[in-house]
Amino acid sequence: MRIAVSWSTGKDSALVLHELISDRQEVVCLLTTLTESYDRVTMHGVRRELLLQQAESLGVELMEVWIPPNASNEVYDRRMSDALMRLRRDYGVEAIAFGDIWLEDVRRYREERMRGTGVELIFPLWGRKPLDVVERVVRLGYKAKICVVDGSLADPAALLGRELNEELLRSWFEGIDPAGERGEFHTFVYDGPTFRFPVRFEVGRVVVREGRFHYVDLLPIPRDLNSRPEGF
Repeated sequence: MRIAVSWSTGKDSALVLHELISDRQEVVCLLTTLTESYDRVTMHGVRRELLLQQAESLGVELMEVWIPPNASNEVYDRRMSDALMRLRRDYGVEAIAFGDIWLEDVRRYREERMRGTGVELIFPLWGRKPLDVVERVVRLGYKAKICVVDGSLADPAALLGRELNEELLRSWFEGIDPAGERGEFHTFVYDGPTFRFPVRFEVGRVVVREGRFHYVDLLPIPRDLNSRPEGF
């Protein structure tokens, strides 16, 4: 089965890709939504340059879906419908894998939108305990930084810019989903077992949008093309 992975640049997407590759599934592309005019990954706020470096390091082709800021559901659905047609035409995609863990309404929304398309939906992480998901990401050796915190759900001062590691897991705060499944936080994964080289960046300034979403700007560091690993 030819599979596309819904790719947000974060930990859940990275674990989905890892599980599929470990199971010898054929992953043919990553599917990412970006916001027009911002030139950044939607919700995560990650610069497009870092997304492109991720895809290059992973060795998987990338399909970008562009949506306007504050896109209505109608516009979003139309753009995703067009993307689905391209996935089937250009990549022969038979299934799309998502990193959802337990939110029933999100899964139901995806299934309703995909019904009748002939494309199967896969949820490799579904039903797992959120803490188990995060612990597996860390123990597999993935490196991730918390790049967004919703200040209405979690304390940005305690989480924003922190590394997703054992130390953070030991100091987790009561009332916050460890995987950020409710949108408490989002991450950017920059290295790990499926990466051929680490994605390099510097930590920039913090920006607050809509009075609640706290973003730390991750600034790409150009790679030295003369230092490519063997096999490139």
